[in-house]
Amino acid sequence: MSHSHGKFVWYELMTTNTAGAEAFYRGVIGWDAQDAGMPGMSYTLFKAGETSVGGMMALPQTARAEGARPGWIGYVAVDDVDASAFQAKKDGGNVHRAPDDIPGVGRFAIVSDPQGATLALFKPSAESAEAKGQPAAPGTPGHAGWHELAAADREAAFAFYAKLFGWKKAESIDMGPMGIYQLFSTGSEPMSGGMMTKSDAVPAPFWLYYFNVDGINAAAERVKAGGGEICNGPHQVPGGSWIVQSRDPQGGLFALVGPRGPTPM
Repeated sequence: MSHSHGKFVWYELMTTNTAGAEAFYRGVIGWDAQDAGMPGMSYTLFKAGETSVGGMMALPQTARAEGARPGWIGYVAVDDVDASAFQAKKDGGNVHRAPDDIPGVGRFAIVSDPQGATLALFKPSAESAEAKGQPAAPGTPGHAGWHELAAADREAAFAFYAKLFGWKKAESIDMGPMGIYQLFSTGSEPMSGGMMTKSDAVPAPFWLYYFNVDGINAAAERVKAGGGEICNGPHQVPGGSWIVQSRDPQGGLFALVGPRGPTPM
């Protein structure tokens, strides 16, 4: 297996208002945005400094008609997209978009685990692989800092991902009535996410992505000022970081993580 197999490498927002979402995330996270220059489609790159960290596109009308809502999807690097998509299906998941090529970028597929949480599989093409550069230091503002799965059944979900991506269990944290929060590592990164069994109030399993900011209190104020909504937090998590879980103005769920920072006046 390559050293990147099983690592989250990209984050993509599908939304009903790309201009509004771009303005919101620029303001909240501090990203720059530029058109990707992809022939025949409008695709926006979100950049932290010089590094592209994610993308955005309009939620297709056909998807909206089927009830799809704005939201983020994470892309996980795999050695062989077709083989991983086949395995995901064999192990009880679903393939929502069959493996396909994005010219000059790579090959991808959209899959869901057996409980319904969705991810993308991705393998960069040879010409784009070198452009990836070095990963940012942990906590670098604007980069993704954490990946969290609210599962229907945490243990069954972990077994599925461990087999598909080679993820390993790290520490598990007893959250009392909320149950166990299982940290996991992807490849060489000692810790990159957590899984828990969702509460009954959460309608369906989903992945939530946390982006790093340099101060959570100020960022939470920017979410509200930009027309977003705070769903949970700010509060401190084990390890000392602070988090806030939010919805953007179009309804897409996302989260922020960072030091507490000064309380805005």
